[in-house]
Amino acid sequence: MDSSRISGFYKLPPEERLKLAAERAGLGQEEVSWLKTGLLLEQADKMVENVIGMIQVPLGVATNFQIDGREVLIPMATEEPSVIAAASNGARMARPGGGFQTSSSGPVMRAQIQATGVSDPFAARQNILLHKDELMAAANEKDPMLVRYGGGVKDIEVYVIDSRVGPMVVAHLIVDCRDAMGANAVNTMAEALAPRIEQLTGGRVFLRIISNLADLRLARARAVFRADEIGGSEVVDGMIQAAALAEVDPYRAATHNKGIMNGITAVVLATGNDTRAVEAGAHSYAAIKGRYQSLTRYEKNRDGDLVGSIELPAAVGLVGGATRVHPTAKAAVKMLGVKSADDLSRIMAAVGLCQNFAALRALATEGIQRGHMSLHAKNIAVQAGASCDLIEMVAARMAAERRISVDRAQEIISELQKS
Repeated sequence: MDSSRISGFYKLPPEERLKLAAERAGLGQEEVSWLKTGLLLEQADKMVENVIGMIQVPLGVATNFQIDGREVLIPMATEEPSVIAAASNGARMARPGGGFQTSSSGPVMRAQIQATGVSDPFAARQNILLHKDELMAAANEKDPMLVRYGGGVKDIEVYVIDSRVGPMVVAHLIVDCRDAMGANAVNTMAEALAPRIEQLTGGRVFLRIISNLADLRLARARAVFRADEIGGSEVVDGMIQAAALAEVDPYRAATHNKGIMNGITAVVLATGNDTRAVEAGAHSYAAIKGRYQSLTRYEKNRDGDLVGSIELPAAVGLVGGATRVHPTAKAAVKMLGVKSADDLSRIMAAVGLCQNFAALRALATEGIQRGHMSLHAKNIAVQAGASCDLIEMVAARMAAERRISVDRAQEIISELQKS
C-alpha cells in the first residue's frame, strides 16, 4: 500500500470510500462484494443455533495508520459515533513521530485443570511436575497439526490455591496456539489430561478449560506524539494529568479502558474474532496487580513530546471460528494485510493506544462531548424523521445550540420545511 493517509476520506459517499479503500488495500471484486453483501442468512444458520435473522453493525475504515513502518487501513465494526473518526485523527497525529511501533510475547494461552479433594496438595503438585514430560506428550497427541506448525504444549505450571471450600491443585497447560485463538485446542488437551491428573493427585477434576486472562499472549504498542502536532506543551501536560488519574483511580480507569476497547473491539468484531474473550482478558489484566488500573501509560520525553504505550492480552486468531467463515471478516483480514494472529494482535494494540490518545486529547482540549455529540446529532436527526437533504443542517443546528434531542430536531425540521 502506498499510503493509508487519505485526505477527505470521510467526505466521500460510501461507494467511493469502498472503491478507494479496496484499491489501496488490494482487494479484488470478490472481497468488495463480500463487504457490500455481508453475511447471508443461510451462512448465519450454520454459525450459531436457532437463527431467525441478523443484526447489522456499521463497518467503517480508519485511515492514516502507520504501524511498524507499514501503511495500514483499519476495518472497524462499531455502532458508536466518533470512534472511527477519532482513530483516524489520532493516527494522523502519530505519523510525524514515526507512527506506531509494536511487539508481542507470542500466541501462548493457558488451560486450567482443577483437582479438588486432594489430601496432600503440595505433594500432589510435585507429582504432577514429576510427570510433566509424560503429560505434555499426551496433550500434544491430541493436536498433531498444531505441533507440526511449531505449536502445542510448551510447559506445565502447577499451583496450590486456597479457597472457601478447601485447597485445590490447579495445573496450567501452557500452549502455543500459533494462528488460532486456541480455545478448542487447549480445551481438548485439558479434557484429555483430566483422568491422569486425578490419578496423580488422588483428587477429583472438575474444571478443565481455557483461561481468558491471556497474560502470556501480550501485545504492545508505543508512539511519539509531537507536542507541536497535538496542541503544544499544555496539552501534553493535561493529557499526562488525565492519564495519571486512570493509573490510580478505578472509577476513571474503567472509562479510560473502555475508550481503549472502543477501538480494539471494533477490529476484533470486524475480523470475526471473539469480542468477549478479548474484553475479558483486557479487563482482568488491568486488575492483575490487585487494583484495577489503566492499560496505557503516557510520559513526556526530553524533547517535550508525548510518548504513549500500551500492553494488554490479545487472544485472536486467523484460523477457525467466524474468521474463516464470515465473508466480511475474510475481507477485513485481507484489508489489514496480516499474515499471522500475532500480526493482528499487534495492530489491535496500536489501534487501542490510538483510540485512547484521541479520547485523552479531546478531554484535555475541547472536551469529549463536542466531537461525539456532533455525530450523535445526526442519529437524532434521523430518528426525528429528517430527510436526507436535511440531516446535516438539522444536526449542525442542534450541535451549535448544544440542544440535541428528538423534540428539538423535529422543531428544526418543521422550521426548515416551512422556509
